[in-house]
Amino acid sequence: MAEFVRLEVEDGIGTIRLDRPPMNALNRQVQTELQAAAKEASERSDVYAVIVYGGEKVFAAGADVKEFAQISHAEMTLRAKSLSDALGALASVPKPTVAAITGYALGGGFEVALGCDRRIAGDNAKVGQPEILLGLIPGGGGTQRLARLIGPSKTKDLLYTGRFVGAQEALELGMVDEVVAPDDVYAAAVRWAKQFVNGPVLALAATKAAVDGGLDTDLESGLKLESHLFAALFATEDKKAGVESFIENGPGKAKFSGN
Repeated sequence: MAEFVRLEVEDGIGTIRLDRPPMNALNRQVQTELQAAAKEASERSDVYAVIVYGGEKVFAAGADVKEFAQISHAEMTLRAKSLSDALGALASVPKPTVAAITGYALGGGFEVALGCDRRIAGDNAKVGQPEILLGLIPGGGGTQRLARLIGPSKTKDLLYTGRFVGAQEALELGMVDEVVAPDDVYAAAVRWAKQFVNGPVLALAATKAAVDGGLDTDLESGLKLESHLFAALFATEDKKAGVESFIENGPGKAKFSGN
């Protein structure tokens, strides 16, 4: 049984709950448990979409800095890849994912959110990558995923200064996708995730693979990936059900089996 991270499943939605008070600092144990929860959510057929949530007061205020103080250069050289994999674990979930951000999502905490497909924040949230204030850079995907999300110039400004970004500015920059009242953050995430319950899971996974895979390569290679994934879906029962339902009943009425 995990101590600080748990997967809760209800009505087809999996919630990965970070629960290490007071600030959900992401120490090594939390990182390991986060990876395990992401893997479980990926594999469970009763989970159609995933929410990552740190509770009503805080998402995650970053890595455990006290733990960093004990790690040598030699040890971090060996551990850096596993740290990056853990904080980016949500990016590997082949289902729609959303971060429900309350309070602070900083450093490694915001890197966890960056691994999601969507980010919903309370209007009092503060996000950012303040690693420069420790004489470091982001090590969990921040330099790469944030630059892909909002562009290199804006990313460099945020990384160089390490400043905390309020919810409205984060929305304007594209760091988050939706801002709501703090008490409505989780409910808003549930509303978004509900759209995909009992949906065409193979097509959703292919969508994610095509978009994310295409961002990592040139246009020609990305188009080849898209064509491959598009053609593969013609082997699925969901494609058959979707096309037949469209012809008989119009769009949006198909019942999918996930096969």
